[in-house]
Amino acid sequence: MRVKVAFLGLLMCTASLPVGAGESDRLTLRVSPAVAFAPANLVVRATIVADESNRAVEIVAESETFYRSSEIQLEGDRAPRTSMFEFRSLPPGTYEVRATLRGSHGEHRSTIRQQINVIASGAGH
Repeated sequence: MRVKVAFLGLLMCTASLPVGAGESDRLTLRVSPAVAFAPANLVVRATIVADESNRAVEIVAESETFYRSSEIQLEGDRAPRTSMFEFRSLPPGTYEVRATLRGSHGEHRSTIRQQINVIASGAGH
């Protein structure tokens, strides 16, 4: 049990680092928890700088065997600065969670990514 807790602590320190970022002055991403036991519930917060061209934000959680996405429309510079999403009951895997900001004509404005680990619970073993 102590090994499992130590391993979880190590993963939490390393898994919360962003995998990559683009134009992060427009968009930031925070996903919690960074490491969880399956089935996991993830809370995603996308913080978006107010801009009249912002029209939508899409959040994707994707692993090798699982995909889930959600998109909300934005009202430009009148949109809330922070949009929250929740993904429930994610199975085990290493996930790339990404937020994509789209402009008034559907064009890509910014994307940011974060890696999350969902660990098999080991229940029944």
